[in-house]
Amino acid sequence: MLKQKYRFHSRGGVNFVHQKGQMIRTPMMAVTFIRNERGFKRFAVVVSKKVMKSAVGRNRIRRRVYEAIRLEFPSDKPPTDYIFTIYNPGIIKIPFRELRRLIQELIERAEKQ
Repeated sequence: MLKQKYRFHSRGGVNFVHQKGQMIRTPMMAVTFIRNERGFKRFAVVVSKKVMKSAVGRNRIRRRVYEAIRLEFPSDKPPTDYIFTIYNPGIIKIPFRELRRLIQELIERAEKQ
């Protein structure tokens, strides 16, 4: 699991990133991002009840995404806030390597902008 320091702690921060940030969408998920002044990266994963009714399923998706972020953690890039929004319930069944690759691509695309 990603350290708590690198995760969002308030709804206000998430709302700010959604309002002011840029978004990159894929069929499975979207990432919203904005540079921050904190000196380190922060991440959030949002899984709606529309995607998965069961809290167990939503939490499993969230844990898988946080683990993929932890393994692909980009520490040498500028500090940025990222919010990964999951749209597709099929993300729970895709292989973990593919999930890691998808997250890595999204982070790289976000850092180029």
